[in-house]
Amino acid sequence: MTTGTRGGAGGESAGLRAALSGLTTRGRSFLAAGLAAAVCAFVLGQTALLQVGLLITVLPLICVYALHRTRYRVSGSRRLTPVRVPAGAEARVQLRMDNVSRLPTGLLMLQDRVPYVLGPRPRFVLDRVEPGGRREVSYRVRSDLRGRYPLGPLQLRLADPFGLVELTRSFSTYDTLTVIPRTEALPPVKLAGESGGFGEGNQRSLALAGDDDVIPRGYRYGDDLRRVHWRSTARYGELMVRREEQPQRARATVLLDTRQEAFEGAGPDSAFEWAVSAAASSLLHLLERGFSVRLLTDTGDVVPGEGGGGFSAGAGESAEAAGLMLDTLAVVGHSDGSGLARAYEAVRGGQEGLLVAFFGGLDEEQAGLAAKMRQRGGGAVAFVLDPAAWTGRAPQDSAGGPAEQRLRRLREAGWTVVPVPPGAGFGDMWRQAAAGAPDAPWGPAAATGTSAGGRS
Repeated sequence: MTTGTRGGAGGESAGLRAALSGLTTRGRSFLAAGLAAAVCAFVLGQTALLQVGLLITVLPLICVYALHRTRYRVSGSRRLTPVRVPAGAEARVQLRMDNVSRLPTGLLMLQDRVPYVLGPRPRFVLDRVEPGGRREVSYRVRSDLRGRYPLGPLQLRLADPFGLVELTRSFSTYDTLTVIPRTEALPPVKLAGESGGFGEGNQRSLALAGDDDVIPRGYRYGDDLRRVHWRSTARYGELMVRREEQPQRARATVLLDTRQEAFEGAGPDSAFEWAVSAAASSLLHLLERGFSVRLLTDTGDVVPGEGGGGFSAGAGESAEAAGLMLDTLAVVGHSDGSGLARAYEAVRGGQEGLLVAFFGGLDEEQAGLAAKMRQRGGGAVAFVLDPAAWTGRAPQDSAGGPAEQRLRRLREAGWTVVPVPPGAGFGDMWRQAAAGAPDAPWGPAAATGTSAGGRS
């Protein structure tokens, strides 16, 4: 960024007007006091007072002109570490200013624009930067609310030594901080009906039938020389080997209910935020266990994409898929839909594997659709959150009432149903799902532990 650039008569006058608008309260007070002294001196005929008034009036004008004529060439950069943080964690922002001109700078004031949820705007004062010199400052930001927050643009304020004039220049670039949901490390238990990763259980026969890829790859240290593809080696001028058999990975779908009418309340401790954090924890846990995973919402949207049914690809791309799904959960909000029909259509497409669902309140129709989502080829676990209990109101249904009948309907369809009480730790709920989730009414959390957002 170059400050104080000039060009043409029109640009010169516009620059002067902008510089005059940069007068501080002190500078305007000097002008007002000087003009008042000059008028009084003219009326009273006091020459000495007139000289003082002119001096006080001219001083801020001189500062305006000098600051306008100043030509600082300053470049700035920002480094954000890390660019993706869990809610409640801190990220460090490092600012660097380089004086690329041959003249030393005067007093510089830096201000970075940040959303209010990340804290107050950081301000720094740099006294003097020598030619070719640089200064580095840093600050920290944190948010308890997930989302994507822009950082910048960086603003540079030029001030004269008397504090009479301040001019602001802005850089054009900015960075984005992604605050993802809090996640919890889950116990390594096996859910009911779950087949293990990389083709174990129901998928094992498919894994043993994997086909060789027809496209060879470059030789890597440790590859069996018997797999060298000599024709491709001669063609490319380097050792090429046939790829190993690619076993079909066990699949898992994490379904997140985002319907507005299914949840009540807002804030970090609300039922919806619990469901989002629990979904993020499930995705990471299943990816670590070698599953090919996809994220599905009630709107029918699939992440990481439609290719291959939306499931994550090979093990080498698990980190990329996890980042994409966490970025999606960082900004997911309530949907305008009132039903699970689109999610049912996405699941009904014949995709086998484990289904882990997080439901809010279910009426009779939605409970029927959820029951139909259960596939014969894999397990299905439903974590159901009662909106009435999570908002502090008494549950609308007693044991054996309509709500319990809907849960029983899911169980009869083959779901492992886990009612989630307010404040429950997701690790405890995960263990209950592995144990078969014995029938338990909604109520206060019976087990102690960290909630789904308790550990990053």
